[in-house]
Amino acid sequence: MTGSSVIMVSASSQNEAEKIANELVENRLAACVSIIPNMRSIYIWEGKVESSEEYLMIIKTRGELFEQVKKAIKELHSYKIPEIISLPITHALDDYIQWINEVTLV
Repeated sequence: MTGSSVIMVSASSQNEAEKIANELVENRLAACVSIIPNMRSIYIWEGKVESSEEYLMIIKTRGELFEQVKKAIKELHSYKIPEIISLPITHALDDYIQWINEVTLV
């Protein structure tokens, strides 16, 4: 186990994704945020099947920062219930994990 995690968050626009990503990286809550454009999500919302174009953020951080990352995302996100899913990084290049640890908050 590395103690690091990947957090997945979808956003409604590129601007929103970039705003959240910049906030997380500038405040050292994330080492890196990758933004994948043109994702299509199909989901149930308020009893109806919906379909939206979204932007997926893949946030690389320390697992112990999850609560702070979640709080920052909730403050910046336009969705009533944003997708915020954390997955532990169980195996990775040691140098990559070291870099995450060096550039994020202690």
